[in-house]
Amino acid sequence: MSRSPTSNPTLRGLRVAITGGTSGLGLALLRQLHAQGAQVAFVARDAARVAAVAGELAGSHGIAGDVSRKTETHALAIQIASALGGLDVLVNNASSLGPVPLALLADTDCEDLEAALATNLVGPFRLTKALLGALSASARAGRRPLVINIGSDAALTPYAGWGAYGASKAALVHLSRTWDEELRDHHVRVLAVDPGDMDTPLHALAVPDADPATLKRPEASAREIVELIERHREPAEARA
Repeated sequence: MSRSPTSNPTLRGLRVAITGGTSGLGLALLRQLHAQGAQVAFVARDAARVAAVAGELAGSHGIAGDVSRKTETHALAIQIASALGGLDVLVNNASSLGPVPLALLADTDCEDLEAALATNLVGPFRLTKALLGALSASARAGRRPLVINIGSDAALTPYAGWGAYGASKAALVHLSRTWDEELRDHHVRVLAVDPGDMDTPLHALAVPDADPATLKRPEASAREIVELIERHREPAEARA
């Protein structure tokens, strides 16, 4: 099947994996990268939804799994690398709010805090670690591999009720900075990106009364991330 006429030479053939790829920002990013010629694998928990999205985007690779579960990490990594024949970009996008409805920290169950950390911090850590071999191989081939961890302004601003989510995202941002420093000599970059407050199912779950018109569209945030990937892939002299 031929690619969309919007296929982008910079992104064509780029091997990208996205977690949380069946809704919100993940789905918007998946659609845009697929339309521009990237090879994309995506992970989400709902197998039926994964199959539906994969059917919509011919040539994409849907993988049903839960990044928060340690026992699934290596299987997910193997499926991603096998489906794409390697990996150039990993987007750790899957997120958990923790308690729903949102709760003050004093009213947050330990299990809800653990759930937020498992999905938002430990899951990206495990999956990135399991895919470092594929990312390093991409670097050796001169393909400029990149890991993008989706952060939040809640990582910096202490919003009441968002404690579990904010703490997990703050840790993810710092993890990203540390890993970027440690992997720089191996030519693997790790960046944390705040996509802004978006009109997504996750935000609706957190703030049911929010007016969607006041929120950023996930497609707009996805375009910004695609542009970031494009800039990263440009030769250094082109970026100067």
